[in-house]
Amino acid sequence: MRVTDPPPTRLRHPTQRPPGGARPRLPQRAAARLVRLVAPAVASVLVVACRPAESATMTAAQRAAVADTLRRLMVAAGDLSKPNVVASLMSLYPDSGRVVSASAGQVVTTRDSLEAGIRAFWENVGHNMRDPRWTWGPMHVDVLGPDAAVLTATYAITHRTPRGDPHVVGGVWTAVFARRGGRWAIVQEHLSDRQ
Repeated sequence: MRVTDPPPTRLRHPTQRPPGGARPRLPQRAAARLVRLVAPAVASVLVVACRPAESATMTAAQRAAVADTLRRLMVAAGDLSKPNVVASLMSLYPDSGRVVSASAGQVVTTRDSLEAGIRAFWENVGHNMRDPRWTWGPMHVDVLGPDAAVLTATYAITHRTPRGDPHVVGGVWTAVFARRGGRWAIVQEHLSDRQ
């Protein structure tokens, strides 16, 4: 009888199944080490994910104050008796950074583009309005937290055309506000024209 050498044993990665198909087991030390490494990360994620949202810690009075502030900002910006209407409207937006504005089937994402659109509207349409008056419908404000809120409202700009005919421009405005550097500003908005 001839004796042959056993086939060479191939080294396997610890997670590969051995030839019999049984799952490999991590040595106890390796398992304990893995738990020590992963457990703090899992605990951190759970602490962050399960903590109460900041909005939940706001009092009703704090929420009401934020809502009142945003309503006052919108009303002040729509005061068409002010000398520089474009600057007044632009006061609603941050001085820098991204602003997303959707209206009339268009989307712009920069302050400069937004200002150009407001300026074009005012120079081509607004200047032709006689005795314009901006009025607001109910303003629905959801305060999402101490630094974020959403406002939706109907608005109408009643005026007379250059021929003296009564006319109204208006629609619905939804604006997402963020408080940046202590100042509330619109960071995203959507305006739908009245039909």
